Amino acid sequence: MTHFRFLTAGESHGKGLTCIIEGVPAGLPLQESDIAPDLARRQGGYGRGGRMKIEKDHAEITSGVRHGRTLGSPIALWIQNRDWANWTEKMAVEPVETEIERVTRLRPGHADLPGTLKYAFDDVRNVLERASARETAARVAVGAVARRFLAEFGVTIRSHTLAIGGVRSPITSLTEPIDWEAVESSPVRCPDPAATEAMIAAINAAKPHGDTVGGEIEVRAFGLPPGLGSHVHWDRRLDGRIAQAILSINAFKAVSLGLGFEVAALRGSQVHDVILPVDQWQGQPWRHATNNHGGIEGGITTGEPLIVRAAIKPIPTLAHPLPSVDLDTGQEVLAHYERSDVCVVPAGGVVAEAMVAIVLADAWLEKFGGDTLEETRRNYLAYLETIGPRRRTSE
Repeated sequence: MTHFRFLTAGESHGKGLTCIIEGVPAGLPLQESDIAPDLARRQGGYGRGGRMKIEKDHAEITSGVRHGRTLGSPIALWIQNRDWANWTEKMAVEPVETEIERVTRLRPGHADLPGTLKYAFDDVRNVLERASARETAARVAVGAVARRFLAEFGVTIRSHTLAIGGVRSPITSLTEPIDWEAVESSPVRCPDPAATEAMIAAINAAKPHGDTVGGEIEVRAFGLPPGLGSHVHWDRRLDGRIAQAILSINAFKAVSLGLGFEVAALRGSQVHDVILPVDQWQGQPWRHATNNHGGIEGGITTGEPLIVRAAIKPIPTLAHPLPSVDLDTGQEVLAHYERSDVCVVPAGGVVAEAMVAIVLADAWLEKFGGDTLEETRRNYLAYLETIGPRRRTSE
């Protein structure tokens, strides 16, 4: 069974980030320029901190591609950390003679305390470097490769901001068309101008207090056929795989599909997506009157757009630190502070897109297989021939 798999390695202030991708079929057109736009989108967004002024992320393809096409072998990507120049001693691989000051002030809401306890460290930096959201640059690079693969089959993945700091976008309908150009031109990736200004104001209001704000994002994937995922085992259900992928992203605390938590207060007649008769399909098989389930039923795609919503907590590194304790003494101190953002919600949407793309690419290859892109395409087209009504009535 073919799978899209990946690994990342690297620390926030180390030399850089390494990505290894396995399972991409041979023959996929792929260049570094296919990855660059998503890396740039991740670095944008109102409320980002000083690190984004230092880095200019670029993914170098170091293996798995020849003359602009994938070879079917593992693909390796390298993203340099420009800030490494300022951390060569603190983050040196080899032993150093200089005594490096340890980080012992724990940050509430971060991996600091559980990470140091789990791995028996006496220096929080050993945890915070890898636990940093800097690692998401690698995920976005991998997601761009997955997105490039899915694009061969007409699949597109987008995201927009639903809320920041308690300010909500007026876009609430699951089927409301989104002006994606307006999303990309908005500093907070919200297509509504009034909501954009109010979200910026919420970020600005938090900054003088050394505080941070969170929010919500929505990811939509278009062009998916029915049949990705499976109902037969818990770990093959696509909704569960997507939820795990989203919640693995730094600062993400909740995820839902379609109406999500809203279904708890509604009756079944208000929730379930009525299947339309063939004369109302408009060229797409098995259309539904609504998409309250967000494009997945029973762990399997329905053919409707996939809609994922997720909540991002305010990041835990505050310029005005919260009370905490010292790892060495257990005595009360102020939490550690290191350069950070006020708001990462706009960037969070881009990272969520990447993780959805990765899960969908894996599900696609699981369903259609193929050692080459053309083999995958033949399998996909053959499958589409099988998904109409089982017995067509004569006209």
